[in-house]
Amino acid sequence: MTMRLATIAELPAVVALTTAAYQPHTDLLGYPPIPVTEDYAPRIERGEVWLREAGDTVVGLLVVEHHADHVMLFSIAVSPDFQGAGHGAAMLRWLEDKAREWETPEMRLYTNARMERNIALYSAFGFQETGRRPNPYRPGWTIVDMMKKVGAI
Repeated sequence: MTMRLATIAELPAVVALTTAAYQPHTDLLGYPPIPVTEDYAPRIERGEVWLREAGDTVVGLLVVEHHADHVMLFSIAVSPDFQGAGHGAAMLRWLEDKAREWETPEMRLYTNARMERNIALYSAFGFQETGRRPNPYRPGWTIVDMMKKVGAI
């Protein structure tokens, strides 16, 4: 398994994988979550989209913003054909290692309050809820902010 930056030529694959991975959340919420509607071209150009490959197959991706004081996990997605095989946890471990390499003291993310399974998974990985707030782009939705301290290597 490898992680590598996406190229702009892979934009359609990034969009397709994200849409497929988030389909259960789209069904739950009745509207696509923000990662499904994101324009990934600028993110790919900024080097924020990382692909997880098994051989020649892209099985998942991370969208990561690298800031001076934290790493923001904008999105994590695993292809439905590969879900349940530990790829999501492996990508989170990879990101934590990358955060250490970048010498950032914490990882942050946010998710929808109705995505209870995701909140439980992030909590099991060591993320702690730091607050809840209204979603400014989707009236009636609540954002759950989460954070994990990153220890030294």
